[in-house]
Amino acid sequence: MSEFNQPLGGNTMPRFAGPATMMRLPARVSAEGLDAAFIGIPMDIGTSNRPGTRLGPRQIRDESRMLRPYNMATRAAPFESLQVADIGDVPINTFHLPKSIDIITAFFDDVLKHDCIPLTLGGDHTMTLPILRAMAKKHGPVGLIHIDAHADVNEHMFGEEIAHGTTFRRAQEEGLLAREKVVQIGLRGTGYAAADFDWCRDQGFRVVQAEACWYQSLAPLMQEVREQMGDTPVYISFDIDGLDPSVAPGTGTVEMGGLTSHQGLEIVRGAAGLNIVGGDLVEVSPPYDVSGNTALMGATLLYEMLCVLPGVKRGD
Repeated sequence: MSEFNQPLGGNTMPRFAGPATMMRLPARVSAEGLDAAFIGIPMDIGTSNRPGTRLGPRQIRDESRMLRPYNMATRAAPFESLQVADIGDVPINTFHLPKSIDIITAFFDDVLKHDCIPLTLGGDHTMTLPILRAMAKKHGPVGLIHIDAHADVNEHMFGEEIAHGTTFRRAQEEGLLAREKVVQIGLRGTGYAAADFDWCRDQGFRVVQAEACWYQSLAPLMQEVREQMGDTPVYISFDIDGLDPSVAPGTGTVEMGGLTSHQGLEIVRGAAGLNIVGGDLVEVSPPYDVSGNTALMGATLLYEMLCVLPGVKRGD
């Protein structure tokens, strides 16, 4: 009998039944005693276009029921290496975004005091700012691998300083991000001015626009990212709209010409060996994808993040 929690197997309970947790793992009420935890943030009050990401964590958990414990591609065995559970959702205030920001930070402060690595199911991208605030208290400024169609560095949105399109400008201004350790991959689409991504470059961010990713493997890029990050604590933030809407249509701000599903896998798998201290998968909006395919992409990418955490064993 393993000393680690295991996902409920498909030959023990039908895949369409059993607990409604991430990968049908045991549910826990806190991060105490865990090496890593799945956490939901059911929020869409920071979004600017199509809503529905408040339903994302539940749908991601549902679509995760097909995931099995062993990674056949990378030979990672996270459930033979780490104690993992689903600790439920952050109890946000769905009528008040500023209060929700503080609630999220306090929740993650508690998770991190247990030396537990959080993997978060979103939820709109506003949520990453309060998570990074908690991360900086624990680790200092962190490196960031940010996959997205958008840079999320608006100065304001409708006069508000905090929304899903301002996250990384605020994070940079608050000193939450390590100098020369931010990489943004998949940025694309139309803008308001030719220099829209230049603010990022002026901050020392590495910007890899989607067009630079077309028709090629991203494994060489991730080798460069690993060299850039070194042993710095690194956070992964994956907006599902970084993928092309042909494979992930269920999101609020879709842009054509995005990353393929296998490029998404290459990015996350390419983070193996880094000092990953947390990650999130955001902006899944189930009402815009009745097949559940977008949530399946999200669930799989979160599993792949689990597989690259420090301490995960790999088979021969």
